[in-house]
Amino acid sequence: MQGDYSSYNSPLGYRYASPEMRELFSEATKYKLWRRVWVALAKTQHEAGLITDEELADLEANQDTIDIKRILEIEADTKHDVVAAIREFAEKAKVGGGKIHLGATSMDVNDNADAMRVKQALELIEERVKALLKVVAAQAGKYAETPCLGYTHLQPAEPTTIGYRLAFYGDDLLSDLQRIQGLHYRFVGKGMKGAIGTRASYTAILEGTDMSAADLDEKVMAQLHLRPALISTQVLSRKQDYDILSALAGIGGSLAKMAADVRLLQSPGFGEWSEPFAKNQVGSSAMPFKKNPITAEKICSLARQLAQLPSVALENAAHSYLERTLDDSANRRMITPEAFLLADEILLSATKLVEGLVVNEKRVADNLAQFGPFAATEVLIIEAVKQGADRQEMHELLRTIALEAWQQPEPGKAMVELLKDNSDLGKHVSSKRLDELLDVRAHLGDAPNRVKQLVNLIDEELA
Repeated sequence: MQGDYSSYNSPLGYRYASPEMRELFSEATKYKLWRRVWVALAKTQHEAGLITDEELADLEANQDTIDIKRILEIEADTKHDVVAAIREFAEKAKVGGGKIHLGATSMDVNDNADAMRVKQALELIEERVKALLKVVAAQAGKYAETPCLGYTHLQPAEPTTIGYRLAFYGDDLLSDLQRIQGLHYRFVGKGMKGAIGTRASYTAILEGTDMSAADLDEKVMAQLHLRPALISTQVLSRKQDYDILSALAGIGGSLAKMAADVRLLQSPGFGEWSEPFAKNQVGSSAMPFKKNPITAEKICSLARQLAQLPSVALENAAHSYLERTLDDSANRRMITPEAFLLADEILLSATKLVEGLVVNEKRVADNLAQFGPFAATEVLIIEAVKQGADRQEMHELLRTIALEAWQQPEPGKAMVELLKDNSDLGKHVSSKRLDELLDVRAHLGDAPNRVKQLVNLIDEELA
C-alpha cells in the first residue's frame, strides 16, 4: 500500500495481481515508454537529416532521467500530461530538447506506448494461462477414470468422472489461450500518423528528404517492436481495446465457472472437493470451525468485476465521434490496467487452487453409491427396450419408482429394492443383469478416453 494511508488506494495496487503486472501499468513505466517513442522518432528523423548528431546524442543520454514529480508540477500548470512530459524531457536534454515530438500528436506517443505495455501484458497473461492449463491437465489426467456423480440443475444425474469435469474447465481455458494467441497476430499500434491519422505533418517535415512518411512510420514502429495500423484517426481504433478486454473477461468467465463449482462441491452437502486450507488459516472471526472457500469466492468476485469492463471499451469505440473525442481518455486510464490486473490475479489464484485441490474420494464414492441407482434409470430403459419393452412405458414406470424412492429415508437403498421387486421391469431385465446395470461406474461412456485426448491436446499446445 502506498502513501500515508489517508487517501484511497486501489486494492489492485497492493492486494491483488503480481508485482510484474503492477509494474507494467505503473506511472513510471508509462513515462519510460513515452521516452522510448520520442527517442525512436528522433532516431528516425536523424536518419532523415532533420536532427543533428548532437541533438540525438543528448536525447539518448537523457532518455532515462525522468523526474515524475516535476512532470506533475508542470501538468498542474499546463493541464496537459503529454506537454508536461515533453517540457520535463526538454529541461534535461538542453541540446536536443527543441526537437522532441517533432511532427507528432499526443496520441502518437500515448497510443503507441499503451500498445507496447498491453503487448507485454498479453504475453504475461498467456504465460499465466499456460501455467494453469498445465496443472488442470495434470489433475484431469490423474482423475480421468475416477467415477463421480454428475449433477444437472444441482440434482443428482448420471455419473461422470472427476477428470472429465476438470477437462471441461481445461477445454474452456484452451479456447481462451487460443483467443489470446489470436490477438497477438492481429495486434497493432497506432503508428506515427499525426493529428487526424493522415500523416500530413510527417509528410510536411520530410519534404525534400529521401524518406517518406510511410517509411518513417515503419522505421519508428520497428524500433518499438510494433506493427503499425494501416488506418487510424487521431487514435488507434478502440475496437482493439474491446477485443482484448473481451478476451480477458472470457478467461474470468471460464474460471468463475470452475471456482463456483469448487464452492458447491466444498459445501458439506456435497463434500467432494475443497480448496487448500493453510494450517493457521482462519475461516471466520465468529465461527472457529469454518473452512470457507475464500480463494474460489475471490475468483468469482473479481471475474464479475472484470466482466463489466468490455462494455466500457465498446462504448469508447462507438462514441469516438469523427476523428476523435475525449470520451475514452479518462476511463481508459482505469479499464485497461484494471482488466489485466484482475485477470492476472484470477489466473494466479486459480492455479494455486487447482494445484492444491483436495479431492475427498471417500465422499465421492459415498455420494455415487447413495444416488447412483437413480442414475441407472437411463441405461435400464435402454436395456429393457433392447429386450422388447416399449420405451415410453418403461420411462413412466421408472419415473414412478424413482419418485416413490425419493420419499424414503434412504432413497438410494429404496430405489434398488423397488427396482428388484418390480415384476414389470423383471419381464425385460433379469436380476443378474439388473445388478450389473446398477453399477453405474460402468456407465461412463467414452469420457475417460476424451479426457486423455484433451490432455494430449494441451500437452501439444504447451510443447
